[in-house]
Amino acid sequence: MRLVVVGASGRMGRMLIQAVAGTEGCTLAGAVEREGAEAVGQDAGSLAGLAPLGVAVTDDPLRVFAEADGVLDFTAPAATVAYAELAAQARIVHVVGTTGLRPEDLAKLAAAARHARIVRSGNMSLGVNLLAGLVRKVAATLGEDFDIEILEMHHRHKVDAPSGTALLLGEAAAEGRAVALAERKVAVRDGHTGARAPGSIGFATLRGGSVVGDHSVIFAGPGERIELGHRAEDRGIFARGAVRAALWAQGQPPGLYGMNDVLGL
Repeated sequence: MRLVVVGASGRMGRMLIQAVAGTEGCTLAGAVEREGAEAVGQDAGSLAGLAPLGVAVTDDPLRVFAEADGVLDFTAPAATVAYAELAAQARIVHVVGTTGLRPEDLAKLAAAARHARIVRSGNMSLGVNLLAGLVRKVAATLGEDFDIEILEMHHRHKVDAPSGTALLLGEAAAEGRAVALAERKVAVRDGHTGARAPGSIGFATLRGGSVVGDHSVIFAGPGERIELGHRAEDRGIFARGAVRAALWAQGQPPGLYGMNDVLGL
């Protein structure tokens, strides 16, 4: 499978190049950066700390998309929406690990999925998606006398909060209780907040150091507490999950998919 990595010079971009190069059944067909980026013209393999791969980083995504089977995208919302339109034109797979997407961005991805095979997830790791399945099951089993709180911590450079993974876990909890997360989500507490609203799903955000990603889902009931968690120790888990998603999506019809579909959960 011929794969393109966009945002190639970023931390995740380099991880994705490494994952593609190390996975049987796929090859790096292109690497894309924004116009004027220092990495443009460099060999993608060398950029990622590998032996040269003979693929130069370009600022022309349309050309490389036309010659590829899929694109791996952990960039920014505006860039992801633009890449989705190009992937739809090229009728290829688009794996989206970008977080911070707004409802209007998601609507544009859904429109692009009429022609592209889009796999989108707030987290591409196997462990996190298994955790989401457990959260969904526990939330469905326990009543609202168990309060749900989601705690996440990431490195100091992360720009969005709550994290995409925390929101993924919140959605799983809401699905388990057959409610809408938007109606139950409490992401900010400051000052005199009053008592906790029954049935709400709370989020707490920590930022600091070089933490790759820690997530805990707490079910706090009368006299007992259940905690489910995941700690990411290597960003490579996200890159490997994205490549796995691309390989799976290659055989699917156009549509919008998630990691649950990829993993058969």
